[in-house]
Amino acid sequence: MSRPWLPPASHRLDLSGESDRQMRIEHIGYQVSDPAKVAAWYVEHLGFRIMRRMGQSPWAHFLADDSGQVMIEIYSNPDVPTPDYASIDPLILHLAFVAEDIEGERRRLLGAWATAVGEIEETPAGDRVAMLRDPWGFPIQLCKRAEAMI
Repeated sequence: MSRPWLPPASHRLDLSGESDRQMRIEHIGYQVSDPAKVAAWYVEHLGFRIMRRMGQSPWAHFLADDSGQVMIEIYSNPDVPTPDYASIDPLILHLAFVAEDIEGERRRLLGAWATAVGEIEETPAGDRVAMLRDPWGFPIQLCKRAEAMI
């Protein structure tokens, strides 16, 4: 039986919760066909705020969620292809949102040109999740955790 690869002890993570490092996620970026339209939809229907936008290629838009602690960057870089997000299984890639009223939020987003990927499900941990796709096919998930994780 093969053992999983482990880094040398000098490179292993300190999982004790104590660290001198202060790393946090600033943003996750993804290539889209029309950043301005995607940004407008995310602002109107998902409550994002535009923190910065570029008026020239790659037309990047940095969008912050309502916590002001997490951003996404959407852009259209002509040097790389735009992925066919609609063909990517949402279990491989998705953007998840906390939703206290999953049924209501799901209905509202479906009325705003999102599409459903299955029905609302409950996980073994008691979390309720619904998978959708934004109008450009990018997977978005609504989740109500049985017990908040962060």
